[in-house]
Amino acid sequence: MLITVEGLDGAGKTTLAAGLAEALPHAVLLREPGGVAASERVRALVKDPALKIGARAEALLYAAARAQLVEERLLPELQEGRLVLLDRFVDSSLAYQGAGRELGIAAVAAINAFGTGALTPDLTLLLRIDPAAGRARQAGRGEAADRLELADDAFFGRIAAAYDGLAAAEPERFRILHATKPPQTLVDEALTAIRALA
Repeated sequence: MLITVEGLDGAGKTTLAAGLAEALPHAVLLREPGGVAASERVRALVKDPALKIGARAEALLYAAARAQLVEERLLPELQEGRLVLLDRFVDSSLAYQGAGRELGIAAVAAINAFGTGALTPDLTLLLRIDPAAGRARQAGRGEAADRLELADDAFFGRIAAAYDGLAAAEPERFRILHATKPPQTLVDEALTAIRALA
C-alpha cells in the first residue's frame, strides 16, 4: 500500500511522516525528491537557490527523480507487499509546477504518468495550511530558504488552491488534515485513515 503525505512547505509533512513511521514500524519511509542516490542528487540541484532553472526544466527534473525512485525503490517495496509512506509524490508536481509555475496540471500529469508508469497512491494525506502560516513556520526554522521557498505569495496561493482542487476531484483518495492541530493529533487522524483502508 502506498500512502503519500502532501501539502505546502511548512505544513508539517516531514513531522507527520516521521510520526507515522514510528507508529507503523513495518512501514518503509521515503521522501521526494530523493529516496535513492540519483534522486537525491536531483534534489540538491532543484533546491539550490544559486541555480537558475526554468519552469519546464524544473518539472522534468522532479519527474526524472520520481521515475528513478519508482523504478529503483518504490515498486520493489510495493511488490514485496510493504506499506510505503512517501513524503510528497506526483500531487506535489501538479500543485507546484502545474499550478504554481502555471505550466498546466494536465501537462505535468502527463510527464509524471510516463515517469511513474501511472502509479497512484492508495491514500493521500493532505495537510492543509494557510500559505502565510506555512511561510511563517518556515521562517521560524532558522534555515536558509531553498530555491522554491524564495517564490512569492501568489505562487503559494496558486499551489494551495490546486491542492484543494485535487482533493475535491478525488475525495476517495484524499484525506484532508488541518495542519494547525497538534502533531500527535494529526498522527492519530492519519492512522485512523490508514487503518480504514486495511
